[in-house]
Amino acid sequence: MSVIGFIGTGHIANPLARFLAAKGHHIVVTERSTSVSAALKADIGATVTDPQTVLDTSEIVFLCLRPHQAAEILKTLSFRADHRIVSVMAAVPEAQLKSLCAPATTFVQTIPLGYLQQGGCPMAAYGDDRLLAGLMEPENPVIKTSTEAALNAHFAVCAMVPGILDLLATGADWLGQQTGDEAAAEFYTTQLIAGFLSTMDKGRAGRLAAERDALATEGTLSLQMTQTLQQGGAHDALRDALTAIGKRLET
Repeated sequence: MSVIGFIGTGHIANPLARFLAAKGHHIVVTERSTSVSAALKADIGATVTDPQTVLDTSEIVFLCLRPHQAAEILKTLSFRADHRIVSVMAAVPEAQLKSLCAPATTFVQTIPLGYLQQGGCPMAAYGDDRLLAGLMEPENPVIKTSTEAALNAHFAVCAMVPGILDLLATGADWLGQQTGDEAAAEFYTTQLIAGFLSTMDKGRAGRLAAERDALATEGTLSLQMTQTLQQGGAHDALRDALTAIGKRLET
């Protein structure tokens, strides 16, 4: 087992640290955010210390800083050549990571969602995907990308998740207004989608469109829904958002 350090201890670091601790690794974290680091110390026995000591005592280092803070914080630290670096910071490109973390040369970039602690979170990886797979699989599948541009495209789709949640919240709110039971409406909406996705065939391209077409047949309520969303520009708005996010990650 390894000593794994976290520079930045927030929303993403928390489930990552808990997942890795459950696999037997010792976790060393920075104090910020204080409430998260204190809970990790109490719950999984994590060591809480300053950023440089995290580096000095760790073999593998997760960089979990907000992108706009990364350069300011990392440029003050001293890395080792044998450090293995996992960056979960979107919009911090490979070239900048290599400069900030020199003389380290082993990197992998990814971005997970919090449910990875329970497993089933796909993790796109650019760089040393074997490093990430050794830490996260089999519970969380690692998907190798061949270029940083391809990784950024996966990040853009990852950003689609809150957009879909936003649509689901609208549907659940509408149902609650019709029924007068907001809690039951949200439960029904979430379970309807989660249950359907859990039964879908995996590992085959085109299955989303196939499932859509199987439901949205002529004269059905499902077809009325898909056509209304298409005519209302929902799909164009999604493509525009994905393209804009992709361009933002290029800078």
